[in-house]
Amino acid sequence: MKILFIASEADPLVKVGGLGDVAGSLPRALLSLPAKLTKGEKLDVRLVIPYHAAVRQKVFDPKLAACFLIPYVDGPVPGQALSIELDGLKVYLISGSPIPFQGPVYSANAREDADKYIYFSLCALELTRQLNWKPDILHANDWHTAAAVYELALQRARDPFFANTRSVLSIHNLPFMGSGAEESMKAFGLTAVEDSALPEWARHFPLPLGLEAADQLVAVSPSYANEILTPEFGCGLQDFLQTRQDSISGIINGLDTTLWDPSNDPDLPFSYNINDLSARWANKQALLAELSLVADINLPLFAMVGRMDQQKGIDLAVKALRLLPDTPWQAILLGTGDPIMEEACRKLEKEFPDRVRAAIRFDAKLSRRIYGGADMLLMPSRYEPCGLAQMIAMRYGCVPIARATGGLKDTIIDLPKTAKSTGFLFDEVRPEALAIAIQRGLDCFKDRQKWLNIQFQGMKQDFSWHHSALAYTQIYLNLMEKKL
Repeated sequence: MKILFIASEADPLVKVGGLGDVAGSLPRALLSLPAKLTKGEKLDVRLVIPYHAAVRQKVFDPKLAACFLIPYVDGPVPGQALSIELDGLKVYLISGSPIPFQGPVYSANAREDADKYIYFSLCALELTRQLNWKPDILHANDWHTAAAVYELALQRARDPFFANTRSVLSIHNLPFMGSGAEESMKAFGLTAVEDSALPEWARHFPLPLGLEAADQLVAVSPSYANEILTPEFGCGLQDFLQTRQDSISGIINGLDTTLWDPSNDPDLPFSYNINDLSARWANKQALLAELSLVADINLPLFAMVGRMDQQKGIDLAVKALRLLPDTPWQAILLGTGDPIMEEACRKLEKEFPDRVRAAIRFDAKLSRRIYGGADMLLMPSRYEPCGLAQMIAMRYGCVPIARATGGLKDTIIDLPKTAKSTGFLFDEVRPEALAIAIQRGLDCFKDRQKWLNIQFQGMKQDFSWHHSALAYTQIYLNLMEKKL
């Protein structure tokens, strides 16, 4: 079974957000599945990403795999594909004038990004024709590669090469639809169909067109798959998505359990495992000393790690902590993003100089030390399609306090009257609701045996990519059995 996996980023070649983790891990997890788990099908998975400037800095000897021309309103645009191997995975890097030699993976210029990713999407399809490698499955991700799904639907009707290729489109973040890509779509010959179930405003955006054309849609958690059918999370597409409900699945993203392992993490001062958490206190002491905060084993340490914006609920966390001034706690807020949110974190530090540290920067090594030393991770997201930080936190014995939405709801068990709880959830988007959840966490923290149990339950959860890869393989197999 030939699977063409296309994405805008893939770790370790290039990573900006969670998509980079998925595209870097899922194809390799698919390749590692034994044939007995794939109904005897041998999987031939190939990853295609743009040859970004960041990738050029890491890849020094790629081999030329193919050259081609992509139709464009002003004349064909040349392109080429270079190939490398990454842990046994064949990776193709697409190069051409719309993909700049310099510059970021995602720019602030909507037209520039539209040209880049629509061109890339068409190149990925053309590459398979040049290689005479007929994909059984095209697996695209988000708006950046949705044009390939739409183009495939057009090609299947007129090109025997793609007659039996099925398509899967993963939805990692529905609000980002590729707005501003209308002119680029037209320039590359991708005009919207008139007979469409999509609302009028969405018929020229890559993601909605891909959502309509794909054979199967996969949201990155079961709860998010349900949420996008509602007005709160559907971004104006909920009525359309309800018409496709039978073709929408939800599969939780996995976690690279080799990369995230407290027993073998070089960035932790002291390693530990599920059988002995005593070194976490030593890590906490080192972390607090690094940030000039007093170390007290009985003083709970909260943390937030990641992008600072409204979606992540930074404002809710800042306000919730202010609601607990007489309760003993400390907090570390790490990340960058919205200047207003950054300033809110700095202001909180000024109000509580003996309790709070606002580390306004990207610091991957510090984030690991935080997971290995903090007691609780705050994730009050307004929406969270899947989320990765809560899985990392649990694996490191850091207990998550999160809003019950998307993947947070699917991965955190909040059952306070049982021995299976792995964290604390709240429903309402209000700082008061978060403050109540925090207080529940603080009450549990006082009981050392209960706290050790909740850490143990979180650390024993299996979030490995193996389970996600199996679920995707089942979708691929089901699609191949269906007649187009």
